[in-house]
Amino acid sequence: MKSLTEHLWFEVPDRRGLINITPKIEKLVHRSGVIEGLCLVNAMHITASVFINDDEPGLHHDYEMWLEKLAPHSPPSAYRHNRTGEDNADAHLKRQIMGREVVVAITKGKLDFGPWEQIFYGEFDGRRRKRVLVKIIGD
Repeated sequence: MKSLTEHLWFEVPDRRGLINITPKIEKLVHRSGVIEGLCLVNAMHITASVFINDDEPGLHHDYEMWLEKLAPHSPPSAYRHNRTGEDNADAHLKRQIMGREVVVAITKGKLDFGPWEQIFYGEFDGRRRKRVLVKIIGD
């Protein structure tokens, strides 16, 4: 069995942002030499997410609007968590909704996606360096 573990680092300059990380993951799958296996991609911070969906700007805008309705940033005083001196309670909730990780099958040396599927890093409390774990295992 082969395995590869890598960490990707991101520093989103704004509070929120979405980054298509599919090309980076594809390069790591190729480098791993795994032909049949699994690829785990995991956000290692509790205010960031990894998820799969379509790379379409309208959908990205819809996510932003939907998430802000579900867990609005303002007013920060609405959240008990923010009484600790932070102002990121909404980011924790957004991460919970969008998910922590994805697992994608590797078939014939490639990520085995459905139509239009791409892997995204979602940042909900940016302006600092955060890490994503990529773990690839298989034969």
